[in-house]
Amino acid sequence: MARVNEGDEEVRMYSRADDGCNSVTVISVMMVGHLGELSLSSTSIAISISIVTGFSLLSGMSSALETLCGQAYGAKQYKKVGTLTYTAIFSLLIVCIPLASLWTYTGSLLILMGQNSLISHEAGTYITYLIPALFAYAILQPLVRYFQMQSMLLPMLASSALALCVHIILCWALVYKAGFGNIGAAVSTGVALWSNVVFLVLYMKYSPSCAKTRSPISVEVFRGMKQFFSFAIPSAVMICVEWWSFDLNTIDTLYAITYGFAAAVSTRVSNELGAGNARGARVAVNAIMILAVVETTIVSMIVFFNRHIFGYIFTNEKEVVDYKGCMVVNEIGVARGVGWQNLGAYVNLAAFYLVGIPVGAYLGFCTTLRGEGLWIGILVGVVIQVILLSVVTFCTDYEKQATKARERLFEEEFYE
Repeated sequence: MARVNEGDEEVRMYSRADDGCNSVTVISVMMVGHLGELSLSSTSIAISISIVTGFSLLSGMSSALETLCGQAYGAKQYKKVGTLTYTAIFSLLIVCIPLASLWTYTGSLLILMGQNSLISHEAGTYITYLIPALFAYAILQPLVRYFQMQSMLLPMLASSALALCVHIILCWALVYKAGFGNIGAAVSTGVALWSNVVFLVLYMKYSPSCAKTRSPISVEVFRGMKQFFSFAIPSAVMICVEWWSFDLNTIDTLYAITYGFAAAVSTRVSNELGAGNARGARVAVNAIMILAVVETTIVSMIVFFNRHIFGYIFTNEKEVVDYKGCMVVNEIGVARGVGWQNLGAYVNLAAFYLVGIPVGAYLGFCTTLRGEGLWIGILVGVVIQVILLSVVTFCTDYEKQATKARERLFEEEFYE
């Protein structure tokens, strides 16, 4: 029972720690949304494009560490955890270079796609000023996994809270007082994410808690890039195909909770498999499934009964508020803990792109349901995703997965 209670507290801590990062973009939309329809539209488009083309990709690729670092830590190969983290940081910084180049042409690309020229220009300007945040995110995400896989949650909670406080104050000052408008929100986002990075880097470098996993930057960092990308690419596909299906800022306020659940179970499962403890992995999975059902029920009811006032957080336009939908996303993080990134990618592709999106497109454009039809399609995709991943989770032979994890880790250690 003690272990289950410990896991419950870990889930709550993960949700709070990750909420600071997700809330940065939500706060930005809240701030600029009250400047008018142009600011709200351009900022929302820019943030959606930045998530689809950048942040989701970096977050998905860094999820490879939930397998690699989590299992290495469980196997007590502590120095490997630090080395893998550096490998991920260097790899993601390289990926950021072409992404940043793409972002500079966002305004022109939107115009070519037929978007309003004024909105396109504003969106292009916003995302250009957001480029420093992209590079900060490339460093932040591996650092978050570094602490996450060791269940060191207080540093992440403190850094996220600090970044959020910095962003709220600075964003308000730049948007309203300095008169920078939505550009101020983009600049503030970069400052907030870099402050988060600096805090975690300093903690990693000087805290005694990180001593056993702290490792020097050596040639091993670059030798591990091939292995990292072998896990990072399917991880990115698994995450991106889900994020791209329904990227909305309102979901970010709820996604942090389910992301905390996924992070907690992926950490616990990868640690237990790395340690060869199949029973511990199975207990973690069963606990998270129960918690997920309870959380989804509670949050869905809260959002449903407040659906007519929720939109006023982002805008004063009644038409926009009335069009807000409500939806709760539940993600199962077991796949990342075990190392099933390929399987998770196939499940998400099938659930959303073979079923969910086609159903939503038909209901939205071929019937009178319109926006509601799009939501129904995505909901169908989510339900199929949960069913498929649940079946896989409950049918998994955790003894076999623990053996495979140990064999892979010690085989790598032998060749090193």
